[in-house]
Amino acid sequence: MADNTDNRDGQGGEELPDDLKRLVDAAEEDAADAGEQDVEQPEPGHTVTSGPVSEEDKARSLIDMSTVANPHGSIIEDANGGEGTTVRAAYLGKEMASSFLEYSMSVIVSRALPDVRDGLKPVHRRILYAMNESGYTPNRPHMKSARTVGDVIGKYHPHGDFAVYDTMVRLAQPFSMRVPLIDGHGNFGSIDGDSAAAMRYTEARLGKAAMELLRDLDKETVDFQPNYDESLEEPTVLPARFPSLLVNGSNGIAVGMATNIPPHNLGETIDATCMMLDNPEVTTAELMTALPGPDFPTGGIIMGKKGILDAYETGRGSLTVRAKCKIEEGKNGKSSIVVTEIPYQVNRQRLLEKLGELVREKKLPEISNIHDGADRHGIDIIIELKKDAIPQVVLNKLYKHTQLQVGFGVIMLALVDGVPRVLSLKETLHYYIAHQEDVIVRRTRYELSKAEERAHILEGYVVALDHIDEVISIIRSSQTDKEAAARLTERFGLTDKQTTAILEMRLRRLTGLEREKIQSELEELREKIAYYNRVLSDPQLVRDIIKEELQEIKKKFDTPRRTQLSDAAKDLDVEDLIAEESMVVTVTKAGYVKRLPVATYRQQKRGGKGMQAVNLKDNDYVEHLFVASTHSFMLFFSTKGKVYRLKVYELPEASRHARGTAIVNLLPLEKGETISAVIATKDFPTDEYLMFATEHGMVKKTSMEQYDRTRRDGLIAINLKDGDRLISVRRVAQGENVIMVSSAGKAIMWPEDEVRAMGRGTMGVRGMNAPADAKVLGMEIARPETDLFVITEKGYGKRTPISEYPSHHRGGQGVFTITMTEKKGLLAAMKIVGADDEIMIMSEEGVVVRTPVEGISELGRSTQGVRVMNVAEDDRVTAVAIAAHGKKKRAANADGAEELDESSIDEMEE
Repeated sequence: MADNTDNRDGQGGEELPDDLKRLVDAAEEDAADAGEQDVEQPEPGHTVTSGPVSEEDKARSLIDMSTVANPHGSIIEDANGGEGTTVRAAYLGKEMASSFLEYSMSVIVSRALPDVRDGLKPVHRRILYAMNESGYTPNRPHMKSARTVGDVIGKYHPHGDFAVYDTMVRLAQPFSMRVPLIDGHGNFGSIDGDSAAAMRYTEARLGKAAMELLRDLDKETVDFQPNYDESLEEPTVLPARFPSLLVNGSNGIAVGMATNIPPHNLGETIDATCMMLDNPEVTTAELMTALPGPDFPTGGIIMGKKGILDAYETGRGSLTVRAKCKIEEGKNGKSSIVVTEIPYQVNRQRLLEKLGELVREKKLPEISNIHDGADRHGIDIIIELKKDAIPQVVLNKLYKHTQLQVGFGVIMLALVDGVPRVLSLKETLHYYIAHQEDVIVRRTRYELSKAEERAHILEGYVVALDHIDEVISIIRSSQTDKEAAARLTERFGLTDKQTTAILEMRLRRLTGLEREKIQSELEELREKIAYYNRVLSDPQLVRDIIKEELQEIKKKFDTPRRTQLSDAAKDLDVEDLIAEESMVVTVTKAGYVKRLPVATYRQQKRGGKGMQAVNLKDNDYVEHLFVASTHSFMLFFSTKGKVYRLKVYELPEASRHARGTAIVNLLPLEKGETISAVIATKDFPTDEYLMFATEHGMVKKTSMEQYDRTRRDGLIAINLKDGDRLISVRRVAQGENVIMVSSAGKAIMWPEDEVRAMGRGTMGVRGMNAPADAKVLGMEIARPETDLFVITEKGYGKRTPISEYPSHHRGGQGVFTITMTEKKGLLAAMKIVGADDEIMIMSEEGVVVRTPVEGISELGRSTQGVRVMNVAEDDRVTAVAIAAHGKKKRAANADGAEELDESSIDEMEE
């Protein structure tokens, strides 16, 4: 301490104020008194000092010592000798923790969480009990809600009247409760989010189902506890003759925990309970045959069953709930989406507002109008679409961006013996069944007791009637009731209760008919007593009674399931929001990629000049051109033998004149690496293979299954020798032939089984032996009844039937496929075509020609070909692709791309 003087003795410093002096004196007295007792040592954290201290510090120290000596606090007397303030030492952290723990437990047990036995929170239980006690039952008229609320808050629940009324309103709403427990009369709110009318306007009474929760309450089946002022008693739990926790669900937020139990179908829940009564070791999967999933009062569709299984097995799961929608076709070709059911707890009015907002912000341009079609028959929302809109795509967008699809996180948290626990379905049913067994046993004991009391009285009646004359004589000769009772007890060996009943018996009970009734009632009671004793001694009989009574409740209150369960995957893929259509994808030599609808290109006759398709930079030209669906996988094979995977819809869409996006922005290509082949596919079958060909003539065959995976930096597709490049990749099936063409004008055809299947990281074998000054142009699958189309750099081409090419073993140079001349240039491209196909030819300058194959002459192998495309003097042909396969739609072309029929192509006159 800085100041070592004793201010009380006047040896320096200022004198303490009078009030502090009194406080110090009182503390010293307490400390002196406590010194005769065992004084507790200060807790860790207290500062212990030695030596002289200031008067103020001494005062604090004495007060602290007194409270340590007397932890419950010291009563400090004021100047007038009266009691003053209680001072108690406490660490702030510990005090806060203790106080908050008490508060949180109060919230958990007394407010926010339901009891596993009756599925009710205290406020729900009190509302139902208060209405039952006041006689607001289904066989009585409705009573004002304000009267019920007054009874609840005045007798059992001293909280806000609006809180109690809001709870009562929810118990009456058929869109909130699967089985409403209150029969409301008046405006109790709507699914649109409208609030209920004030309590002075509405009326309510207990619903018939609520009476099953209260049934047998008067037979000592449950414990009672004092109410808040101990003037009345209330039940700690209701008998709950059906599993209300599962049937109506529950949701609440406590301190540090929350519960969110979905509602279920009453009949299904009872069936599952009976199944567990029959076999306590039943599995969750077996229970789900009776109780397949939640059943929301608003209907809807639960997508996928994994979340349900997780919730039932662990007590936690995630459900995806969709609205029920149907697509209707209009007379003018326009479609409409009609929403008939919405997910549970979704505000319908806010949903409509969100739909309107999305339309105004152009996020759903396919929607032309939205109608509110709600009436007394349903809550329909009618969404009108524009003529060219695809209803399923629009619906998927609605699921993605609105509350037509919501998540429901299941947390099956309830109180078990006053302790919050997350419960599985089996545990929930187990505790409910245990509660019902207790209810039945306690009810049976009560009824047994009443039956034995009544039988005891009737046995006395029988004795009296058998000796009626003597009984009357004793009574008449007795001076007082007490004397008569004593004489009767002594004479016939009766109990006090029997004697009292005989003395109170009316004379009309002496008739012969009354005696028969007494004897008949006594025999009936003896049978009941025997039955009650059997029930109490046989647990199986108790379970049979529970089953029987549950089935009676099911028969009275069961309703059909409203929520549909779907096996479909719950998550919406981005692909679901993309309309499926055919696209032309171009990849230029410089590495620019784009996609645009195939209808952009018009059909022309042979020899046409074409139309400008791409504006390219100098020295750039289109190297790859193909057609594929937006939902196809795009496998990009690079010249370095790696493969990258994208979806077609992930490629940037651009206009006809746009150059596109640099592919390095989409794929992590290395320096000098370019795309040499592209495969479009929707799946990866194990019985189909990819055939690879390199510029030096190497080939390799690998199963498609090997490429059903992806990596950000690509996968190894083929190992290459130094200086070699991958030039072609094609799908190949068992028994097909492979044809390869070199720039020297030669072609070789051999069976695919000449190459055995290999893994991804292999080099392959020799497929074609090209001269040193030539290179392999490409490789195709030679299917029967097709032609080999070849075209030179200057636009001269022809098609030759595949049947004219002999089959060789792989590794040779092949045979001539066109007569080479300097005027026509070297061979530039090759493609396998059918007679009804259409091809697209692209030049280095970006000019494209689309022409039918049938317009190109079919010539022999040793011919020069005809002019297929007018090529400018400083231009040359670079790529050929199939635009359409035949007159009818087919599954896939050689590239695995989605194919088109002619009706899907917008034809434009030249």
